[in-house]
Amino acid sequence: MERPITLDPRSPLVLETRELSKRPGSMRTVQRTVIAPADLGTVVIGIPEGSALKLDLRLEAVLEGVLVSGSVAGRAVGECGRCLDEVVEDVDVAIQELFVYPERAKAAQDAGDEEEEVLELQDDLIDLEPVLRDSVVTALPFQPLCSPDCPGLCSECGARLADEGDHSHDIVDPRWSTLQSMFDETKES
Repeated sequence: MERPITLDPRSPLVLETRELSKRPGSMRTVQRTVIAPADLGTVVIGIPEGSALKLDLRLEAVLEGVLVSGSVAGRAVGECGRCLDEVVEDVDVAIQELFVYPERAKAAQDAGDEEEEVLELQDDLIDLEPVLRDSVVTALPFQPLCSPDCPGLCSECGARLADEGDHSHDIVDPRWSTLQSMFDETKES
């Protein structure tokens, strides 16, 4: 049998729920600023490790477990998908997740109700990191832009087109290159 990972109650992303203690209707709020974990983003944009994340959460005891709802706010940093300049974007994401009591999860598993993965309370502790990852990463833009009308980079020389409004190249179609070289020879002679 696989032994579950023990949660560290001192971790800022681990919340203690002992005072809610299986009393449906009891509630408490949590407001804190925590340090962002590693890899909280995609290849092109993400919340840098060690930056501040503001949590504004409500923990409610329900029959099945503890319902965590609220918001997570931080600042994502990445690069523009067109010109590769730095993009900084404020992120404010709503989260809502039910953490079930271990006996409820076992009862659902024994009943064959394995439609979706459930998050369990572990010794009255909640690990918020997987919920943060799911919520924040899916809220980040797929292709971040420094501005909606960013023209990007020149495909020929890589120049930033926003800096050079009249940027162009005289490109000869390869099918006409022989004819072009004949004209160039005529100009030289």
